Amino acid sequence: MKQKCLVYFFFNYLLISQLSMAMSNDTIKIGLNYPRTGPYSVQGLDQLRASSMAVLEINNNGGILGKKIELVIRDSQSSPEITQKNVHEMIDTHQVKMIFGGSSSAVAIAASHICQKKEVIFFGTLTYSTATTGINAHRHTFRECYNSWMGAKAIGSYLKKKFHNKKYFYITADYTWGHTTENAMRKFTNTENVQKHIGLKIPFPNATESHFKRSLGFAKMISPNVLVLVLFGKDMENAIRLATSMGMKANMQVVVPNLTLGMAEGGGPKVMEGVIGALPWCWKVPYQYNYPKGKAFVEKFARAYNRYPSTSGASAYTILLEYKEAVERAGSFNASPVILALEGHMYKHLKDTQIWREFDHQSIQTVYAVKCKLKKDVLRDKYKQDYFDIISNISGKQAARTRKEWDQIRLKAGKKLELESLNTQHINP
Repeated sequence: MKQKCLVYFFFNYLLISQLSMAMSNDTIKIGLNYPRTGPYSVQGLDQLRASSMAVLEINNNGGILGKKIELVIRDSQSSPEITQKNVHEMIDTHQVKMIFGGSSSAVAIAASHICQKKEVIFFGTLTYSTATTGINAHRHTFRECYNSWMGAKAIGSYLKKKFHNKKYFYITADYTWGHTTENAMRKFTNTENVQKHIGLKIPFPNATESHFKRSLGFAKMISPNVLVLVLFGKDMENAIRLATSMGMKANMQVVVPNLTLGMAEGGGPKVMEGVIGALPWCWKVPYQYNYPKGKAFVEKFARAYNRYPSTSGASAYTILLEYKEAVERAGSFNASPVILALEGHMYKHLKDTQIWREFDHQSIQTVYAVKCKLKKDVLRDKYKQDYFDIISNISGKQAARTRKEWDQIRLKAGKKLELESLNTQHINP
């Protein structure tokens, strides 16, 4: 009897081991490091929703090279320190082949550094700092969304016409995205004179209401023509609600350089009236310019979640499709051939044609300037989410830094002009 039990135990152990190995051999792990909590949690939720949609679609169509995707999901909390822990765990413990996510450029850059060292591909999902594919660009990093330079250029020409020689005031999140966004906005609106066009910094990620009140109070005293809120997520929502309650919108144009649907919702339809911003995609784009795949994505997302997808969700969805196609072109999950399959590749999913630029791995794409609609127009929509009128757009080639401009930034930072391993990037030891 004892011998039979031992044989039965051994048989079951062997069967379970074989099943586990089969399951392991039939799946590929991909890491999603997104802000489930923290100031950018609204943007994070859309990443999770759209990623889940993409994984289901890919798996139902045979997976990637015959392997089903298994998502390894971690909460970044928009913290670089937590991100470092998450990314190390994803790679070292779970052996993920690719990591994506973001909603904070500091988080994206932290993940990018580790992925470069570990030779794992990283896709930035919502990271607008020009540094991500500029001075912090790495061979293993690709950015699907646009960057602050591109967004500022899209709205800069509009603002220069409407507010030529007018006074600006900047309130800026004090981290890499905020710094590079303010710099780009100043450049493309001719407001680089900081004595005339004053700017204040707000702590990130721990800004409080008192920080916003002090900064906005000073701005109200200065009385600029244009108030630029270089803030994101809940920080922007809190600031613009305060600015509205203080009566500031009656006398000045409010600009939010990088705007999203989630941020507009957080502010609310009355508060957001007339606000100008830029974005790489919104749910109106496929309908205004007739992009069938984009329409199908919007409608499928809306059926699943009773709302429209945001920029963040669109980017996450696109990344998974692009990774799948690159792996299949390469015939391998190994990073080097996949990188080569991505570089210079043109793709078209939810909007017009985009391209993974070879020298910096930035997705070059059309950029849109938008203005928020009146409350009554927003509320007419089925989901009460029709916030944006597209007021202008520029091509990716017009919007992006040129190779010469990128080279200058890299040389100034002491970086080489080709993307290579992290520990050999600096010109001087």
